[in-house]
Amino acid sequence: MEEELLMIPGPVPVLPRILDAMSKPMIPHRGDEFKQLYVEIVENLKGIFQTRNDLFVLSGSGTCAMEAAIGNLVNDETRIVCIASGKFGERFYEIAERYTENVTTVNFNWGSPIELGRVREALESNPDVVTMVHNETSTGILNPVEEVGKLAKRHDAVFVLDCITSIGGDNVPVDQLGVDIAIVGSQKCLGAPPGLSAISVSDKVLDIMRANRKRPYYMDLIAYKKSLEKKQTPYTPALPLFFALHESLEVLIEEGMAKRIERHKMLSAMVRSAVTSLGLTLFPQLNEVSDYSNTVTAINIPSGFTDEQLKGGMRKKGVIVAGGQEKLKGKIFRMATMGNITEKEVSKATRALEEVLMEK
Repeated sequence: MEEELLMIPGPVPVLPRILDAMSKPMIPHRGDEFKQLYVEIVENLKGIFQTRNDLFVLSGSGTCAMEAAIGNLVNDETRIVCIASGKFGERFYEIAERYTENVTTVNFNWGSPIELGRVREALESNPDVVTMVHNETSTGILNPVEEVGKLAKRHDAVFVLDCITSIGGDNVPVDQLGVDIAIVGSQKCLGAPPGLSAISVSDKVLDIMRANRKRPYYMDLIAYKKSLEKKQTPYTPALPLFFALHESLEVLIEEGMAKRIERHKMLSAMVRSAVTSLGLTLFPQLNEVSDYSNTVTAINIPSGFTDEQLKGGMRKKGVIVAGGQEKLKGKIFRMATMGNITEKEVSKATRALEEVLMEK
């Protein structure tokens, strides 16, 4: 039986050589072999992030790193502005309100672009922290990180960026963009299994975190900083996932970052071209500072189809796509082109979609 093609925005298909890496024998997590593994992972990720900042790998998914960012930064007096144009922008707000009452959100309709004028107005309150999602996978839109980063810097605010589904599939020069905290998940564009996240933190922010006496325990990034100096993690790492992440980064380096980004651009454009040629419409609305996602395409479900009819029809043809989330459930479906997806696989997916539409 032919293996189903996973075209959802994470977890993504994992190459056999990466899966094989997970079957390696366990090693002492305080021994020299792990120290070398961890250093190589961190240095490779810093290259992909394009950062000189410290970077830590957490045994937890992207949401774990999101909460680590907020939990280490925030005390009762910290003022946070969360920019939200989809499910994951709102998640930052939901996390932040667990830690402080001084949190406000600049909400945009899901699928609508971020308007810099409203962001500029919100930052007049001089918040301590600004959060944003770079690539909003719930809506298929790429948000204006450079412009928002400049606004955050103007107000001397810590800029926290969720790059969970953009790093590894798009160009995200973290230091150049003025990002103080950047986050990625293992199961997205990096092409590894789920369960790990990486977070880079600027020196300025580490100083703020050191002064925060209400840091979380397991996600204490100062503990991660101290352990990194010994080439270790503070607590037991998920060793099989570290083996897999190390191998996935080797795959990425072999391809070359520039080629990988270009492939993601080409495949997402290929999906957009195919679906619009079939008479379907793209969900996101753009303005001069936004763009279509490089890694996931959000498409309006055509009239006459239900969410389950469309997804179920494609699955019968061996392709799994994602539906809409929460308020978009039943309104859109999403096709991801993350990780190590190939042109041949995208062709299979768009061909399956065409057949489902024709069979109705």
